[in-house]
Amino acid sequence: MGSTASPTLDPIAAEPEGGGFKAPAKVLLRRVKQRRQVQIMIAASYLVDGLILLLYVHAGSIPLAIAPAFAAAGWLNVAAYLVLSETGFTERHKDHYLVVPQLFINLGIMLVFTYIAPEVGVMFLCTLFVVFNFGSLRTTVWQTATLWTATAAGLAVLFLLTDKPIGLPHDNPTERLATMLMFAFTIGRCMFLGLFSNSMRQSLYQSGQKLKEAYRRIEELAELDELTGSFNRRCVMRLLEEEIARAGRAGSPCSIALIDVDHFKRINDSFGHPTGDEVLRAFAITMFANIRGIDRFGRYGGEEFLLVLPDTTEESAARMLDRLRTIVAGLDWSAFSPTMQVTISAGVSTLRQKESSESFLARADRALYASKAQGRNRITSA
Repeated sequence: MGSTASPTLDPIAAEPEGGGFKAPAKVLLRRVKQRRQVQIMIAASYLVDGLILLLYVHAGSIPLAIAPAFAAAGWLNVAAYLVLSETGFTERHKDHYLVVPQLFINLGIMLVFTYIAPEVGVMFLCTLFVVFNFGSLRTTVWQTATLWTATAAGLAVLFLLTDKPIGLPHDNPTERLATMLMFAFTIGRCMFLGLFSNSMRQSLYQSGQKLKEAYRRIEELAELDELTGSFNRRCVMRLLEEEIARAGRAGSPCSIALIDVDHFKRINDSFGHPTGDEVLRAFAITMFANIRGIDRFGRYGGEEFLLVLPDTTEESAARMLDRLRTIVAGLDWSAFSPTMQVTISAGVSTLRQKESSESFLARADRALYASKAQGRNRITSA
C-alpha cells in the first residue's frame, strides 16, 4: 500500500489552488486529469499489496478475508475521492488533493488492519513510512506535526493498550517470499519518492528560472518603445535623471541631444504610416549601431528622440551628432521608395552646474528649434 499516500503527487506543485482562486477551465481540467492519474496509482498500489497478502493467505498466515477486505478499503477511499473530484467538491478547498484527510484515512486503514491481522502487522506498519513520506511533499509543518501526533497516539494504543503480537512472517518459503516482496516494494516506493522529490525540486527550480526570465522580459518591455526598440520616454527620462546625479557627484561632463527626423509628417503623408514606422525603426537601428555602449537612446515623443551622452563635452557631443547626421543622410532609403531621402536635425546641450533636467532639456529643445529654423539637416549647440 506504500503509495496510498500519493495524493501528494502533484507535478504542478506551484500551481495556484482553490480557496477562493477561480482557476481557468484548462487548469481545472488538468487538475482533474492529474487527480485521476494519482488515484489510479493508489488503487494499483492497494492491488499489489492485496496480492502480497494473498501470498500470506496461501502460506496460512492470515484468513482469506483479509486480502480482499484490505484492497476494498483502499478502493473505497479512492472511489470516494474520485466522486468528490469529479463533482468539483475538491476545488472548493485550498488543497484540492485533500492530502490531510486522505493521510488520516490511510493511517486509520493501516492501524485497523494491523490490529485485525497482527500476524502480518509489519507490512501495514512499514507502509506508514511511505504514507508520511508522500505526505511530507505537500503538508505544512503544523499539519505534519498533527499527523505525527495522531500516528504516535494510534501506535501507542496498538502497542501499549493491546496485547496483539505484531508479526514478521518468515516461518516457511511462501511467507519469506511475501515478506521479501513487502520490503522490496516498500523500499522501491521510498526510492521512487526520493526520485520524484528531486524531480519536483528541479521542476520548481526551472519554473522559477523561467518566471525570473519572464519578469525580466516584462520589465524590459515596460522600459522599451514598442515601435523602435529604444527606451520609452519614462525610462529615458529616468536614465537622464540618474546621469545628471552621477555627473554632479563625479564632476564629469554630460551632454544630451534632442533629435528630430526631418519632415516626418511629410513622409507619413507621402508614403503612408506603415512606411513611416519602418523609417523610424531603421533610424533607431542606425543609432544603436553607431553610439557608444554608455550612451542612452530613447524615444522622446513621435519622431523626436533623446540621446544621453555621459562623460561628453559640448564639442565632443556636437561632433558625435554631426557624424550621426551624416550617417543617416548617407543611408540608402530607396528600399522604402526610390525618391525617399531621410535626414535628421538635433539640438545639443551640455549640463551646467546644479542644473535641473527641465532646464537641461529646454536648452536642447531650443537648439533643436534653431536647427529646424535654419533649414534642418544640421546640428546646433545650445
